[in-house]
Amino acid sequence: MSSVLYDTPGPKAKVRNAVYTVVFLVLLALGLWWAISQLSDKGQLEGNLWEPFTTEQAWTTYLLPGLGKTLQAAALSMVIALPLGAFFGIARLSDHRWVRGTAGAIVEFFRAIPVLILMIFANQFYASNTGISSDVRPMYAVVTGLVLYNASVLAEIVRAGILALPKGQTEAAKAIGLRKGQMMTLVLLPQAVTAMLPAIVSQLVVIVKDTALGGAVLTFPELLSSRQTLSANYANVIPSFIVVAAIFVVLNFALTTFASWLEGRIRRGKKTTGAVVGVDEVEDLATGRAV
Repeated sequence: MSSVLYDTPGPKAKVRNAVYTVVFLVLLALGLWWAISQLSDKGQLEGNLWEPFTTEQAWTTYLLPGLGKTLQAAALSMVIALPLGAFFGIARLSDHRWVRGTAGAIVEFFRAIPVLILMIFANQFYASNTGISSDVRPMYAVVTGLVLYNASVLAEIVRAGILALPKGQTEAAKAIGLRKGQMMTLVLLPQAVTAMLPAIVSQLVVIVKDTALGGAVLTFPELLSSRQTLSANYANVIPSFIVVAAIFVVLNFALTTFASWLEGRIRRGKKTTGAVVGVDEVEDLATGRAV
């Protein structure tokens, strides 16, 4: 069925799409065959390299504790960054220039700094100015860097989502006498959440992946850092990279799948009954007569 955004393909287009699909699948199969061949030639598919992943010790000693630290840092960062990003995103839409300017300066400043630099700076700050133990300092530094950077990005997502709403929504809220705070919380934000959700989820996936930066630089014992210890003990660098990459893929796929389910649920919850009011009913409503 054709729509404004999509036209039903004709016979030639269907044939062309089928050819493109076949070509893509063939190229994908060739790429996988080449990669597997290269791994086999280098001896990376030998059973002794993959055997550690079939034992309990590799998972309970290295991978699962590292995964737990990754999830802990990511969860803390999400819980703090989401409301903080919403706060600064709304502040950038304030009617007061000093609020709008201050929030904009903060957002642009932290959005322009690489997250790795924020982590390193936070680690040095905590080491020099606080009494935080060196055992938990990497966790604090990783969470701080992730929060500062991703909150600034989420602030822009929130601001863009609110501005994308039709102006009639704001005008209608003002017409019924809602204050700015009521208009934002009762009218604009609930409608903007659905539009913002895909971008928000993409940023949450970035948070999960960026926890690996702490393991690479700050000795934070997350999943990728635990992989390094495991591969040093079992001499299986490439297989350990593949297994950890697969874990990250599964983790992020689960996150995006949940977000897609949540978005669909929100959209279904906002649907109307679909009843159509005719001209006669409108006239009856306008004159106060029962329909």
